Amino acid sequence: MPKCEMCGNDYARAFQVVVAGTSHTFDSFECAIHMLAPTCAHCGCKVIGHGVESGATVYCCAHCAQASGVKGMVDNAAHAAR
Repeated sequence: MPKCEMCGNDYARAFQVVVAGTSHTFDSFECAIHMLAPTCAHCGCKVIGHGVESGATVYCCAHCAQASGVKGMVDNAAHAAR
């Protein structure tokens, strides 16, 4: 039975995720997220959506980017009009 790289669980329905040519095995999306998702540079949460980037730095949202001093980040058109 495949074994999850994150938690070590042996699970018949484990799946693989390939990132940059390297294959990883997980028993749940939760474990895959914990191991592979980037972390917001401001609040520390896992970025499981699109997030926003400034250079090589990843943030979960425009608010966190702005709180870190990044200028011009917006979450939606309504915020851009301000």
